[in-house]
Amino acid sequence: MEAISLGLGLLIAVVLLIAIALLLIVTRLFRKVEQGKALIISKTKKVDVTFTGAVVLPVLHKAESMDISVKTIEIRRTGREGLICQDNIRADIHITFFVRVNKTVEDVIKVAQAIGTERASDKVAIQEFFAAKFSEALKTVGKQLDFVDLYTKREEFRDRIIRVIGTDLNGYHLDDAAIDFLEQTPMVQLDGANILDAQGIRKITELTAIEHVRTNEFQRTEQKEITRQDVDARETILELERRQAEAEIKQRREVETLRAREEAATARVQEEERLGAQAAFIRTEEQLGIQRENQAREIAVAQKNRERVIAVENERIEKDRLIEVIGRERQTELNRIAATKEVEAERREVADVIRERIAVDRTVAEQEESIKTLRSVEESERTRKSVIIAAEAEAQEQLVKDIKAAEAAEAAATHRAAEQLTLAEARLKTADLDARAKLRLAEGVRAESAAPGLADVQVRDAAAEVIEKTGLAEAEATSARLRAEAEGSRLKALAAAEGTRAQATADAAMIGEKLKAEAAGLTDKAAAMAALDDASRGHEEYRLRLAAEKEIRLAGLDVQRQVAEAQATVLATGLENADIDIVGGESVFFDRLVSSISMGKSLDGFVENSDTAKALGGAWLNGTSSFTEDLTRVLGSVTSGDVQNLTVSALLMRMMAAPGVGAGADADRVRELLDHARSLGLADLPVGAVPPPSRNGTPVP
Repeated sequence: MEAISLGLGLLIAVVLLIAIALLLIVTRLFRKVEQGKALIISKTKKVDVTFTGAVVLPVLHKAESMDISVKTIEIRRTGREGLICQDNIRADIHITFFVRVNKTVEDVIKVAQAIGTERASDKVAIQEFFAAKFSEALKTVGKQLDFVDLYTKREEFRDRIIRVIGTDLNGYHLDDAAIDFLEQTPMVQLDGANILDAQGIRKITELTAIEHVRTNEFQRTEQKEITRQDVDARETILELERRQAEAEIKQRREVETLRAREEAATARVQEEERLGAQAAFIRTEEQLGIQRENQAREIAVAQKNRERVIAVENERIEKDRLIEVIGRERQTELNRIAATKEVEAERREVADVIRERIAVDRTVAEQEESIKTLRSVEESERTRKSVIIAAEAEAQEQLVKDIKAAEAAEAAATHRAAEQLTLAEARLKTADLDARAKLRLAEGVRAESAAPGLADVQVRDAAAEVIEKTGLAEAEATSARLRAEAEGSRLKALAAAEGTRAQATADAAMIGEKLKAEAAGLTDKAAAMAALDDASRGHEEYRLRLAAEKEIRLAGLDVQRQVAEAQATVLATGLENADIDIVGGESVFFDRLVSSISMGKSLDGFVENSDTAKALGGAWLNGTSSFTEDLTRVLGSVTSGDVQNLTVSALLMRMMAAPGVGAGADADRVRELLDHARSLGLADLPVGAVPPPSRNGTPVP
């Protein structure tokens, strides 16, 4: 029993040892697999793949681990390598692909057999392995979309890429793709020589221009909208401020109105009280004023009655004076109209004569036009006629002046008479008024001094009557005397005017008859000239020419005579006190005399106005030296033969060069003589031709 028990015990122990040993062996050979990895066990006849773990026997098995987790493959295309879109616009793009080994035994074995477990686990190797394929798919899909669609439809773009690439990549599986960056390639990085880039640049320019325009429109619209909103807001603010101001003003006005109403009510009550007080005072003053007005009215009525009486009297006097003035003006106007009528009649007669004269002149002019050879004679005739017409006009003018002077004298006499009469009447009226005034004054004084006594008043009244009568008498006498003087003056003026008018009429008639006779004579003369033959006409022309030359020569002689008389007058005036001897005759004598006087005056003016001449000849002009003595003394130093052949200047220059004279006072004196001779115009004359000096030192021509 014990042996059995021992055998069982040993058996159990061996089993336990074997189990422990097996357990230790299995524990040491079992390899666990991490998540995201796969364990590939190559056995003698097959290859096993486990994703959890397996026992790997040494020597018999080969275990390889492969990373099957998701890996990222990043594709970057920028700048000149940018993605070209359907519209040939390049785009810079960064896209990331998510790739992993498909978690199946076949795919893992396929990948391991294709690139090996080590390269399959390397990210760089996978990047190089799939870069070309993904880039090609990216360019294929990018060329199918415009840039705008590419940018706005990223999801579609991504799906298209995945569809082109596919999800089964020889054991790999493409899980997803993400676009990290997508922008247009800057234009500075584009190649203008590339046709695709050139088209892209054009497209970009067009699109950006359109967008710029739109942007500008949006900006301007934004500015306008902002400005409009600002304006609306400002208008709203102003309107609110206006309403606020109106409300404030309205409130202030209401307050002021209420205050004014209260003040007015207070003032009205005060004024009513004051009115009641003043009413009593006014009623009292009114009663007193009525009494004073009654008193003043009675006084004024008395004064008005007195003024009315005086005004009636003055009106009567003024009426009489106006009637007399109107009568005088009427008589004066009638006289002036009558004189005007007479003058007009005389003017008409003179005008008739002038018209006849003009008709005759027209006839004469026609005859002169027909007789061309008598033009010069007719010219003199026309000149004579013009003189006659001028004389006629002058005579008529003088006649009119005389008539007007007579009328003026008559009017002046009339006015003087009227003036004297008016003055007399004025004095008369003045005296009358003075007398009446004194009378009224006396009456007033009498009324005022009625109390002192009636006797005194009567005496004054009598004196006033005496003064009145005296004034009236003197006025009447003065008026009568002035009327007589005025009448005499008027009759005298009328007589003078009548005489002047008769003389003017007679002169006008005489001039008219004279002009008529001359016109008839000219008419007859023209007819006779027209009737003459050539020989007679030539003889008559010759005779008229001789007569005209005779008149011209007589006129020239008369002019010469007048000139000679004027010269004689001038000469007599100039030589009235002169004491000179002159040799010559006729015009030579007068011309030399006038020339001498002119030269003397010119020399005097030159010496008076020239400081240099005064300085040089001062000694000779003021009498301290004698020009003749100095010249004689100087000439004495030379011989007479030399002097005869030398001019004054040459002689003086030679004397200055002579020994003993070249320096000192003698040299200065000779130099002054030379300057003086030059100023007198004698420097270039020979010494023998120098005229002798006169008494005052001035050379005589």
